[in-house]
Amino acid sequence: MKRGWAAYGAAAAILILFPNAARAAELPGEAMGWPWALPFVAVLLSIATGPLLFPRIWHRHYGKIAGFWAVAALVALAVAFGAEAAMAAFVHSMLAEYLSFILLLFALFTVAGGILVTGNVHGTPLTNTAILALGAVMASFVGTTGAAMILIRPLLRANDERRHNVHVVVFFIFLVANIGGALTPLGDPPLFVGFLHGVDFFWTTQHLWRETALVATLVLAAFIVVDLRYHRKD
Repeated sequence: MKRGWAAYGAAAAILILFPNAARAAELPGEAMGWPWALPFVAVLLSIATGPLLFPRIWHRHYGKIAGFWAVAALVALAVAFGAEAAMAAFVHSMLAEYLSFILLLFALFTVAGGILVTGNVHGTPLTNTAILALGAVMASFVGTTGAAMILIRPLLRANDERRHNVHVVVFFIFLVANIGGALTPLGDPPLFVGFLHGVDFFWTTQHLWRETALVATLVLAAFIVVDLRYHRKD
């Protein structure tokens, strides 16, 4: 959290010391080729491989590693488009996009964290399928974070007596924490960023509901097959 406030402080300092940065022209995205995506790819690769290849270094310095790639991208932007354009991109990313995203996550996390679902539910294939389907639908309305926080505890309690239950959480991550959030900007962060850039709130709802329903149905069907098999073993 301290790193986040430091970044916001840096963005505010840039606005105060370099007010022209706020009025600098936007980066010509249509003219920027694929090499500009390399810092983002590097961040993803670091997240994917760091905990496996160098876990001790990663857990102690993951913030510094992510910061290194961010600084590398800013330096490249400054060299190619000028310092003011790079500073404007940094300020816009931190204040107009990242801050809004964090506030959304904070709201969903706070509201969903106060909801406790109780009950004596047994982790049968039918019950698990119903919970996953409900979570996939909820994810586009209360966010993947909110839906996951509300349903993960009753799902774990329902399956705590089963010997084979790891697959339930794996499919929960697929359906509730990923696929289910594809229909509104509340569901997935990339869709929220698109909404901030002017994409209609219900664009994905209108244009991607068939694809989302198909993928969710296929994954849910795969879960039913796997859960039935493990339920017989239990």
